[in-house]
Amino acid sequence: MVLYEYPFNESIRTMLRLEHLFDRMTRLINRDDAIDHHYALASMFEIMDVAARADLKSDVLKELDRHKSVLLGYRGNPAISEAALDSVIDRIEAAFKELNESPGKAGQTLTTNEWLMSIRSRIGIPGGTCAFDLPGYFAWQQRDADTRRVDLQRWTGTLAPLAGALELLLGLLRESGVPHKVIANAGQYQQSLPQTRTYNLLRVNLPSEVDLVPEISGHRLMVSIRLMRADAEGRLRPATEDVAFEMALCA
Repeated sequence: MVLYEYPFNESIRTMLRLEHLFDRMTRLINRDDAIDHHYALASMFEIMDVAARADLKSDVLKELDRHKSVLLGYRGNPAISEAALDSVIDRIEAAFKELNESPGKAGQTLTTNEWLMSIRSRIGIPGGTCAFDLPGYFAWQQRDADTRRVDLQRWTGTLAPLAGALELLLGLLRESGVPHKVIANAGQYQQSLPQTRTYNLLRVNLPSEVDLVPEISGHRLMVSIRLMRADAEGRLRPATEDVAFEMALCA
């Protein structure tokens, strides 16, 4: 199965982008080549750029608080394990506290590091981090992998409260959706959404063997999915067959 996700609002869209960047950065840090560590730094700078949005931190804190309120409403429900409920609530409170107590925006403390900021200012320029432009950075890349990794982990550690809060928040959001099977007739599927509930995320699981790509559009009242197939040149063309797949709406 191939999973596609579609955010219904800008806040969730930003969180998914950050999750993607954090995952890429972590993978690159764990590798040993200097070029991987170069792109780990580039990912860190991208995270700082995205996290610079003024209301991001407050959005994440509000969402954590919202999920906590929902879970507190399950207290006393005989179908819910109190121990499991307490464990999740404790995790939410810990993530909320750590993020709330972190100073300023994510990565703000790194902006005082002139060496890092000199790299940041040139990393978006094609070829801008060549040895003759940034000899100090070139020298750092010649160090052994473990030394570079320690530096990277120290710098990216300042982003850890945001990463942890996002991991928990998006995990709770995804778990709120129940997958169910639907059929796209002649490659198209539409579903009306109830006005009494606001969804934040759509998850679409397509069988890998059908080799199709979903074009998804949606808002608070309706979601539409059109299945496409790439031709020999990579252009997407509408599929015309009936296709069964799984989808989940997450609130």
